[in-house]
Amino acid sequence: MTAKDFRQIALSLPETIESSHMDHPDFRVGGKIFATLDAPSKGWGMLKLWPDQQAELLKADSKAFKPAAGAWGVRGATLVRLSAAKSATVRKALADAWRNTAPKHLAGQLPAAE
Repeated sequence: MTAKDFRQIALSLPETIESSHMDHPDFRVGGKIFATLDAPSKGWGMLKLWPDQQAELLKADSKAFKPAAGAWGVRGATLVRLSAAKSATVRKALADAWRNTAPKHLAGQLPAAE
């Protein structure tokens, strides 16, 4: 998985736009961030997940995923080491992060099986 792959998957989700926050790219739906790139540093991404979704990822692949620091991580913000992550796993996690953040009227546009 590369940053280019991550970006392409994120931007393929309905009504997603790329913006910038704190000098790194972010991906938004309905004006809210659901993922970022190059944070905390280059080669990493962040996904806005729920704690149970985060726990599932950590159990499945602790080399590619870890909680973000502090309260953000406790609440589900999950870091992904792009070079260690499998594309299919990141695709599902990005879709989950998108669904978690999208306004209700949009969330139904992306089937849960994505």
